[in-house]
Amino acid sequence: MRRRLVNAYMSSVISISLVLLLVGVACMLLLNAGSVSDYFKENMGVSVILKPDVTEDQALAFQDRLEDERFVKSVTFISREQGEEEMKQMLGEDFLDVFETSPIPFSFDIRLGASYVSSDSLEVVKGEIQKSVLVDEVNYQETLVDAMNSNFRKISIFLAVIILLLLFVSFVLINNTVRVSVFARRFTIHTMKLVGASRSFIRRPFLWQASAQGVVSAIVANAVLWGLLSMLKNRFGYLAEVLSIDIVLLVMGIVLVTGLLLCVVSTYFVVNKLVALGKDDLYY
Repeated sequence: MRRRLVNAYMSSVISISLVLLLVGVACMLLLNAGSVSDYFKENMGVSVILKPDVTEDQALAFQDRLEDERFVKSVTFISREQGEEEMKQMLGEDFLDVFETSPIPFSFDIRLGASYVSSDSLEVVKGEIQKSVLVDEVNYQETLVDAMNSNFRKISIFLAVIILLLLFVSFVLINNTVRVSVFARRFTIHTMKLVGASRSFIRRPFLWQASAQGVVSAIVANAVLWGLLSMLKNRFGYLAEVLSIDIVLLVMGIVLVTGLLLCVVSTYFVVNKLVALGKDDLYY
């Protein structure tokens, strides 16, 4: 009998842990949606090409000015030699043979702050950069920016709907798991009622057990979630920039509170219902 109870308890813990893992993954997606969007936006480059007669000293001085701009996140200086190497890869090794001097100008690859990566803001940024007499061209992929912002909005709406559905399913599954676990002990509850135990006295051990079950299930779910995140970070290094430790800890806290509350609340209502059952109802 004891072995059967242990097996039932472990089965219940595993079931609830899997559901809480689902809740944790949903929360990670929700809380990191903005971070992922910002990451991709901040990695979209704006190319600034200087005029051919600009010297290296002038280019480096202009780089310092760009780095002080409010909209700039980072600036990468591309020398003539680097530009020539890139052109050789595209046009072949002998493309410079027709020129007496290198036609490749100095240029910069600029990464902007995420809040400036939109069509309107990029036009303002482009105008600010082109005010300099050193600048020949400012280029960025306008269609990519529009498509990226549009897709992120659609993805955010889709994720919000999916997460709401997952949370609803999670509540139903945990409630049913707890209901089955408590219902299996309905005769024990009826015996306690026959000897004069009050409802609060009958509920107390079940609520303590539910609390322990919720905490243990949350710990298991958080351990699995941590393992999955560590594995993903090892395989995809850029995730370390997107998934901050603060958000991970917040999600783990949400999983713990969710597991505890759902188990306790479900047990409370199930025990109350079983206490109200008559003797004949216990067999159905």
